[in-house]
Amino acid sequence: MRLVEVIVLISTVLAVALLITVGFEHLVPSERVRPVAEFYLNATYNQYELRNYTAMSPEAVTAIVWDFRGLDTLFETSVFYLALIAGLALTRGLLLERAEKSGHGLSIIVRTVTRITAPMIVAVGASIGLHGHLTPGGGFQGGSVIAVLPMVVIVVFSASFLVIKGVTTTKLLVVRSLGLTGIGLTAIAVFLVGITLHMPAYVFQNMAKPDAQISMPYSVAGALISGTLWFFNIFEMFAVAAGFSIAFIALMLARTLESSRGE
Repeated sequence: MRLVEVIVLISTVLAVALLITVGFEHLVPSERVRPVAEFYLNATYNQYELRNYTAMSPEAVTAIVWDFRGLDTLFETSVFYLALIAGLALTRGLLLERAEKSGHGLSIIVRTVTRITAPMIVAVGASIGLHGHLTPGGGFQGGSVIAVLPMVVIVVFSASFLVIKGVTTTKLLVVRSLGLTGIGLTAIAVFLVGITLHMPAYVFQNMAKPDAQISMPYSVAGALISGTLWFFNIFEMFAVAAGFSIAFIALMLARTLESSRGE
């Protein structure tokens, strides 16, 4: 069995190396940017020449992800949410989230360092999420950074430490659901305003369009928020942080339960 695994691994590496070699020789990238990409790059932050198409965000990736193709991103976030629901449903009755004892964990030095760095991890993740419309990053990246904290806490303290502190998969699932709800409400915010004012508007509309002149505010007190992009990143950050935390807790509790049964 081990020989088969080695053969498959070597064959995969050689096949990928061959594809890269052949592609490098025959597939030469174009020196010009594609017309669609050129339009996106020009429209992301252009309130003068493309006022009716801009996303008012200097961060092109966030503008594309949450404005130009926001519906795709919503479906991707929904798939992640449904995957978590399915995983928790499959493990229902197997994960015992009981606050019995926290265990000894690692040394007091490691635990002290973890307590000091914990707020730093949250601050970095929040900064990445809050500034996703200005600099590389966004809600998914910020939430992923924040989710590192529960994983570190589980490793440093114990698998049941978070449960003792009241952090359970049920509560995190509520946070995840609220984040997804916020994303959905942000997506239809301009549309609801249009219905109220009897004016044309679209779902996932951010800035004004040629036939729909309702627009989200792109700045608040002089600070650029790029309309819906800032709100999308905030809600996505909470949703992703809670989602990954649920996965970490479920995996660690399942492993702890399996070890205790083995003993």
